[in-house]
Amino acid sequence: MRRRLAAVAAGALVLAGCGNAKPSDEEQVRTTLTSFSRATAAKDYQTICDRLLAPSLIAALKKIGLPCEIALQQGLGDVREPRLLVGAVTVQGKRATADVRSSAEGQPPSKDTIELVRTDAGWRISSLAKPSQPVPRP
Repeated sequence: MRRRLAAVAAGALVLAGCGNAKPSDEEQVRTTLTSFSRATAAKDYQTICDRLLAPSLIAALKKIGLPCEIALQQGLGDVREPRLLVGAVTVQGKRATADVRSSAEGQPPSKDTIELVRTDAGWRISSLAKPSQPVPRP
């Protein structure tokens, strides 16, 4: 009985240690993109601007005289049922790219590449999408 209890305790310690491991850069990039997808669906432009976009992207919007939230509202406001599926993620130092498939109600799906940059606050989206080509509907 003591051996079984010791084995269970040792297993619990190992599992507890696994939960404390820092997520990999790839996992962090995927988390950022998942948060972006959810915020877009909820039309939570404040979260996107404050927590998900890179400072360089925010600065570029300011240069053309558009507050971030207004630019997103104009660009994404009519989008219904947006979905973002993350495929391959490539991390090279402080930069990352993610191949994604995006779709929305009434719009053809597309394959895109999103660029991200690591900041002191975590991975942030530095380029929303570089379209490759439309994806045929199944």
